[in-house]
Amino acid sequence: MVIILNFFNELCQNKILIAAILGWLIAQVLKVIFVRIKEKRFDLRRMIGSGGMPSSHSAFVIAMTTAVAFECGLSSPIFAVCVVVAFVVMYDASGVRRETGRQAEILNDIIENIGKDTPEVMGKRLKELIGHSPFEVAVGAILGFIIGFLFYI
Repeated sequence: MVIILNFFNELCQNKILIAAILGWLIAQVLKVIFVRIKEKRFDLRRMIGSGGMPSSHSAFVIAMTTAVAFECGLSSPIFAVCVVVAFVVMYDASGVRRETGRQAEILNDIIENIGKDTPEVMGKRLKELIGHSPFEVAVGAILGFIIGFLFYI
């Protein structure tokens, strides 16, 4: 029991991890708020969904990277690793995953329009909101930076 308590105590003291999780959480809450404002509906599924404004992936990795910069310094190897990982995640969010969402839209249209006579494909819509626009990624990155920065001032 003591080992478990020590484990959770150490996790709760990890400022880098907390900053990253906070970046993700705030971005996800903002998605719910933005959907409420824009679409006039309350959709709690946005709390766990990918895609949308702002990018929680970007907020997560940039909050982590910013916290590492404060904790370990800009010249540390771990900061360099964080920067590389952050760029890969953000590129993937606005590139590969965004294109996957566009392909899902096209396939869903094909299923709805051409596949009406084939009942085995009906009702199996692909998830279209997967990736992010470059603007959504940038806003997530700015949010992550602000959270990581505020965590250390």
